[in-house]
Amino acid sequence: MSTPVAMQPVAEPATGRNGPRQANRLTGFMPLIALVALVVALTIADPDFLTQRSLTAVARTAAPLIVLAAGATLIVLCGGIDLSIAALASLSTVLLALWLPNLGGLATPAVIAVAAAIGAVQGVAHVLLRIPSFIVTLGGMSILSAVALVVSGAGTVRVVDDSPVKWLELYVGGYVPMSAAMALLVVALLAAILKATPLQSWVSATGYAESAARLAGTPVDLVKIGAFCVSGACAGFAAVMLVSRQFSGGPTMADNLLLPAVAAIVVGGTAITGGHGSLWRSLAGAFVVTLLRVGLPIVGVPSAYEQILYGVIIVVAVALTLDWSKVSIIK
Repeated sequence: MSTPVAMQPVAEPATGRNGPRQANRLTGFMPLIALVALVVALTIADPDFLTQRSLTAVARTAAPLIVLAAGATLIVLCGGIDLSIAALASLSTVLLALWLPNLGGLATPAVIAVAAAIGAVQGVAHVLLRIPSFIVTLGGMSILSAVALVVSGAGTVRVVDDSPVKWLELYVGGYVPMSAAMALLVVALLAAILKATPLQSWVSATGYAESAARLAGTPVDLVKIGAFCVSGACAGFAAVMLVSRQFSGGPTMADNLLLPAVAAIVVGGTAITGGHGSLWRSLAGAFVVTLLRVGLPIVGVPSAYEQILYGVIIVVAVALTLDWSKVSIIK
């Protein structure tokens, strides 16, 4: 007796099962491919690019961006976004410059702690008030920028004695900038903590399907608040790097890092809809974005076109990594 048609199992198309996995593999390699392609292109345009001096400059430039992108990646993996990271970093540079004369070496952990607390407050507002992270951090960006202007007197705060943060300008082994080494350490520590604890599965579950994660017992609210807290702490540490390099703090010092940080995350293959991506991919994305910033003058592109380029990169990268199953299309 033949099985009724209604009861016969329907074969799943190969693309349905293997397509997403194959796409994820390709997405994972795209940042490295882009990074290698950029290095090759810049070397062809300027044979002196692959010198110790040029590579050191790239590493030092990328360090604050790597730290900012690493913290914000956790929020994106949870399905949110943090638009206040640059404004918080700018405020942190002002606070560090003001506190260094009195607190000395304690100013650095104090600024990082304050930035982490500000991030946590935004996370609590997002979770308890059920306000989208986009709105919370957009308002936070405006508030933090205004506070930085007030606290700094709308001007640059000079650092007379930068010895407490001077260590970030040293070199590891005489070649690797300490700031770049610390940025890599931040990424490695965060990645190790995620992998060694249930946090990685909690973050991914929250980003993939928040409602399902709650039903499964995932502490979604705590995960989100923790992600905002880490993002704030990373913004504070990025500010320390900027002050060590600029010998001052300013209310807009880090503002130009917002778009590059978002670009680094999406270029690294982290889906803006959450659940898919990694800190290591954001690291590669940060180097890609930094090479673009360094490479534009080398190939003769005016720096005025930099923001246009970031906008195009963000739109294209989001289109390639977007999880369309989460997007409602209204006709």
